[in-house]
Amino acid sequence: MAKKQTKAKKNRGLFSGLFLKLVIVAAIVMAGYVIYLDAQIKHTFSGNKWEVPAQIFARPLILNERLEITPQEVLDELELLGYRKVTTPKSSGEYAYWNGKLIVMRRAFHFANGPEPLRKITINWANKRIANITDNTAARQINSIRLEPWLVTRLVSGSREDRMLVTLDSVPEMLPKTLTLVEDRDFYDHHGVAPLSILRALVANLKAGRTVQGGSTLTQQLVKNLYLTREQSLIRKAKEAVMAVIIDARYSKTEILQAYMNEVFLAQDGNKAVHGFGLASYYFFDRPANELNVPEIATLVAMIKGPSYYNPRRFPERVIERRNLILRLLFESNEITAKAYEKYLDAPLDLASGASLASGKHPAYMQKVRLELNDILADPSLRDSGVKVFTTLDIYAQRRAEKALTSTLGSLQKNRKAKLEGAMVVSDISSGGIRAIVGARDAGFSGFNRAIDARRQIGSLIKPAVYLTALEDPTQYNLATPLEDKPITLKSNDGKMWSPRNYDKAFRDSVPLITGLVESLNVPTVNLGMSLGLDKVARTVRRLGVETQIKEVPAMTLGAVTMTPLQTNQMYQTISNNGRYVPLHSVTAVMSASNNLLWKHAEFYSQRADEAATYLLNYGLYKVTREGTAKRLGKVFPNVNMAGKTGTTDDYHDAWFSGFDRNNVSTVWVGNDDNENINLTGASGALPVFINYQRLQSPKSLSRRFPDGLGIAHFDQNTGEVVIPGCPNSLSVPAIQDVLPPPQSDCAGKAVEQNDADDEKSWWERWF
Repeated sequence: MAKKQTKAKKNRGLFSGLFLKLVIVAAIVMAGYVIYLDAQIKHTFSGNKWEVPAQIFARPLILNERLEITPQEVLDELELLGYRKVTTPKSSGEYAYWNGKLIVMRRAFHFANGPEPLRKITINWANKRIANITDNTAARQINSIRLEPWLVTRLVSGSREDRMLVTLDSVPEMLPKTLTLVEDRDFYDHHGVAPLSILRALVANLKAGRTVQGGSTLTQQLVKNLYLTREQSLIRKAKEAVMAVIIDARYSKTEILQAYMNEVFLAQDGNKAVHGFGLASYYFFDRPANELNVPEIATLVAMIKGPSYYNPRRFPERVIERRNLILRLLFESNEITAKAYEKYLDAPLDLASGASLASGKHPAYMQKVRLELNDILADPSLRDSGVKVFTTLDIYAQRRAEKALTSTLGSLQKNRKAKLEGAMVVSDISSGGIRAIVGARDAGFSGFNRAIDARRQIGSLIKPAVYLTALEDPTQYNLATPLEDKPITLKSNDGKMWSPRNYDKAFRDSVPLITGLVESLNVPTVNLGMSLGLDKVARTVRRLGVETQIKEVPAMTLGAVTMTPLQTNQMYQTISNNGRYVPLHSVTAVMSASNNLLWKHAEFYSQRADEAATYLLNYGLYKVTREGTAKRLGKVFPNVNMAGKTGTTDDYHDAWFSGFDRNNVSTVWVGNDDNENINLTGASGALPVFINYQRLQSPKSLSRRFPDGLGIAHFDQNTGEVVIPGCPNSLSVPAIQDVLPPPQSDCAGKAVEQNDADDEKSWWERWF
């Protein structure tokens, strides 16, 4: 018996020892597992938890005193930005307008050059101009104010998740209160898990025979969404609980709640999941989260329980019922008054269409933005960290360009076999900012971008470069210089013979230089280019900002050079800007999600062509729209001065037009992807697009400073000699007067007596 007891004691000792060892091993394994989970959590939670799309903003509307802009144009901008019209503006994003007076609560916004706070602004108009601007917040008059830029789209990455990050201090206080009240009222008291809540939910579910109540805390929900799968098992639940405790121990309640507000799934937008209250606020109410009111907050919190079941666009009755339940909870918790509660119960859902957040808008322009971002942000992870990208996009110019190209090509397509395609680029002359890019007849097409990638011969659009090269040598050339217009035959570098002809197959013997430009005559242009030297003409094209391979053959002078519409627009930007080259660009600044400036566009310009010579060229391009190949433009806009040049390639494969008013230069290409004959010229194919674009807006008349040394001179149309004013058959045009000889004869051919300048002065003038 004693032996048995001893043996049993020994076995118990062995078992106890083994059990202790197992406990120790289990504890070590558990500790190791906890350390592993902690490292995993720390790596994700402390770094970039999510891939957040880059937010792309258009240009901000800047309102200046004396600016020529109508109240309706400003009201359209406010509507675009999601401002709400009210009787008395009191909160961010509200405005009132009557009888030429606008009062607006301009939203706070962090611009690239610094933050601007919420400001109450009053703007008064007089005769379609802003008369004065008052900053009511500071109680003083100001010269200008800018509205926050419109959020155009987001560059969503490969992941199917979409979100806009918010912080607790950027949302109404009622949002976290409502969220914790409904989803986890003990949030600030537990340590990641709430055993009593789990037990309470277990009992309720057992009684009901199905899942009717959840016991997970907000922290557990966050763990499940960030780290775990949807698998329903005890092991996953245990892991969830452990990770929730770790997160609660390592991070503050503020950090956890903020992460939850950015992670929670609230809707499905096509193939993208809408995560977080920041994006959901725009998606459902078209405004930033800080402007959400109590019923809207209750609506979004109501959806957490089942985003599909409580989809307010599909099942508004369900959402209103649950929203009102949440409003009752707020009332019972003394978060809202009885009066407010009664008012909120009757509030409509007032949902936005969600169209303002549709991604994939304006794909041609966004491709240019992406290309620039690839150079600006070399690290791809930065592009998915919620950066804010400020661009030069003018959304009105973009929409008008899309409409003009699509509708015009639709009209021109009738009775044509070859499918017409097109592209258009609009840029700001002085800054080089690209205002609009249309890459296809179907403006929403996100494939081949003809504006950036289609290289086509530009035809007569090259001619201004030829004439500018000549005008930069004022001792040899001016607008009246005679150019030969006779049959010629030239040999190319490959030995082939070439005989250029004018469009009408006629020859004029000789024409003034300005006539060759205005009427786009081929033979005089070729003669001029050959006399200047093809290398000089090619250098001028490059000076104007076009980096492309140019084959220096005689046909180059008539546009046997391939360029994209974007490159061509760059060339005409320099021409229209008095010879000042500014690189075309779409991105002006990039900021991090936390509003730190990462990159800013450096202002740069270079005087690439003589200003006086460029003025003379632009005078000729103005004449093109009044008397030349683009005279239809002058007929449609008789009171607005514009300038431009048509371009047509051999066999009518491509039709071009580049034109400009005071502020913007636009380039239009019309053709066929298979390079088929479209039987359209620049005047009949591309110019109508430009005209229809201008019809959709109010073009501003050209006004250019008259450069020093220029004046109106008078020339014989046939010989190009300087003559006295008023002679028959004379040509009066701007000219660089310092290099002109005095007239040698009067209108009758008699010699003009040349008086010494000093002899014409009095003794008093000579003395001083």
